[in-house]
Amino acid sequence: EDPERVKKLMAIVLDDVQRLDRLISDISDASRIDAELSRAESAPIDIGKMLETLADVYSETLANGPSLRLNLVDVDSLDVIGIEGRLVQVFRNLIGNAISFSPSNGTIVLEGKRDGRFVRVQISDDGPGIPDDKLEKIFDRFYSARPEGEKFGTHSGLGLSISKQIIEAHGGRLWGENRRDTAGKIRGARFIVRLPAG
Repeated sequence: EDPERVKKLMAIVLDDVQRLDRLISDISDASRIDAELSRAESAPIDIGKMLETLADVYSETLANGPSLRLNLVDVDSLDVIGIEGRLVQVFRNLIGNAISFSPSNGTIVLEGKRDGRFVRVQISDDGPGIPDDKLEKIFDRFYSARPEGEKFGTHSGLGLSISKQIIEAHGGRLWGENRRDTAGKIRGARFIVRLPAG
């Protein structure tokens, strides 16, 4: 009967409903990716233009957060064959993770270059890095190690798993590693995507 208590309980219920909605959406997405990718029409994609667009979008929204820097090399040879919407999903997920783990005064570096017969994209951050024994585990479904202070349930633990699934379906590879200084101290994380050039 206490209106203040009712308000608090309703806020908890709403928060739980939103968390479950995110989880159900991510599970549904993960379960249909293979079928969708096998049916979808692949097309030439300019990864350089895609990264430029994403850098513009995130730079506009990072007013009180880390800065974002874009480095593109061999801009005219960053084409791949694939499904644009799904590749955008991967890069948005990796950039979003970098933002959530970076300090507000940090820098996220988005790099794209040609690497032999592949196009290589790297997303680096100034965050705490990845525990060495978790470099593979972070791609497991429902695994989630989130920054301190982040509200529980904001992420489902499926983002990296789905991203890896998408990249492998494109004949590529996705992995994470730590950035280290000359003394071997971790200075952040780096995620690398390699896709066959188109």
